[in-house]
This record gives sequence, structure tokens and C-alpha cells, in this order.
Amino acid sequence: MSNIARQAADLLLAARSNPTNKLADLPAELQPKDRPEAYAIQHLIAETFSGIGGWKVGVTGPQPDAAFQCGALPASGVVASPATTSAHTLRGIEAEVAFRIGHDLPPRPEPYSREEVIAAMVAAHPVIEVLDSRYHDPDAVSPFTNLADTQSHGGLIYGAGRTDWHGIDFASEVVEQYVDGALQMTHTGNPAGDMIRLVVWMANEGAVWAGGLKAGQFVTCGSWTGKRIVGHTARVRVRYPSLGEVFVDYV
Repeated sequence: MSNIARQAADLLLAARSNPTNKLADLPAELQPKDRPEAYAIQHLIAETFSGIGGWKVGVTGPQPDAAFQCGALPASGVVASPATTSAHTLRGIEAEVAFRIGHDLPPRPEPYSREEVIAAMVAAHPVIEVLDSRYHDPDAVSPFTNLADTQSHGGLIYGAGRTDWHGIDFASEVVEQYVDGALQMTHTGNPAGDMIRLVVWMANEGAVWAGGLKAGQFVTCGSWTGKRIVGHTARVRVRYPSLGEVFVDYV
């Protein structure tokens, strides 16, 4: 791993440990120029986690050739609903759907088929991705620089979910997002389209560097509602009619 990646990772780790170390940006000479450089930084940070509790994965659009991007999530930040947090300064929220892995999918020469990956997905859960950033304003840095910071991941709050999720038509599912009891927004379907292909990509490419997807990990498949910022104190409730609810309180 390059010394440049190590220096960038050290700056981001310092910002993780102390919000007073937040960055306006990485120094120009440390900014990743492409996805491999961003992932090199991101993986060094993930090596400091006590364990990987899950993954976030997204895609730039529903097109077959759209670009995937992902990040490892620290196990310490994957928490059951209802949850309370006071640690996150950005206070961003995203309504998402995550799949829990039931058995390991280790790296292998032959790619996993869609059917094999579905068989490993033991449950689907409503989740709230809590957004935080090691930058003062993550929208002011380049996409690759933000990818190095796992695209502003702060934590993952998961609802009870369902093991009999296979019959859910996610394309027609309508999510409801409430803040302090008021309906903030609704949206039908995940803007990225087919979420299963995201988990298949994670099994065959995104998680390979870490030994593949592991039993118990969550794979959360991108925002249905886009990023929203809430106040210093707020109760956030996300509801999917077919999956149930998930709550987080900012205090």
C-alpha cells in the first residue's frame, strides 16, 4: 500500500477519533484520483475496525453498465432499532433496505450466480443509514475523496425485517420517512433499480478483498430517499409496508 494512501488514511482516522480534527479536504497530494486509490485508503481504515458488520453498496443508476461503489461498515456501528445517537455531527439520514447474509460467500474462481446469492440472503430489513463525515462539508470534496471516507457512513440502524422477503415487489414498495412525527417524504422503489444485483456484485467483487461476504453481515443497497439532514434533536422513523419500521433518535 502506498505511503500516500497511508497518510490519507491517518488523517481520516484522526477525524474519526476526534471531530475537532475534521478536514476541509484531503491535501491535494493525498486526494485519490480514481476508485482504486480511493479504495486503498478506505481499506486501510477498515483494517482498524474490530470487525466488519456489513457493507454499503450503490450504483450510479439502473443501467446495466452503471458503476458500482461500496464500503465496509464497522460492526460497532451496526445497531438494532430503536436506537439513540448523539455522536454524529452531520446528522444525515437515508432510508434503505439491507439484506442479511446467512452463510459465508468466500472468494472463489467461479462467480456466484444470482440464485446462489439469493439463497444466502436470509432476511431483508428496513434500515436507516446514519450519515456522518470526516469532512466539514462532504459535498465540497470530490466523489473519490468522499468514497475514501466510505461516502459519509456514520452507522446503520436496522429493523426486525423478514425472512420471507422473496415475494416482495421492491419496485412498487413505497417508503415513508418521518421526522419528529411528520411525514417528510415518500418514494417508490430504489432509484438504483434491482437491488439483488448489488449484492451479487458485492459477493463477486466488492467484498473479495476482505474474504467475501460473511454470515451475519448486512448489505445495505443505497438510499431510497436521498440524503436528508435533521436537527440536533430529532426522531426519525422509516416505514416500508412490506418490511416494517426502523427508528433512530438524535439526542
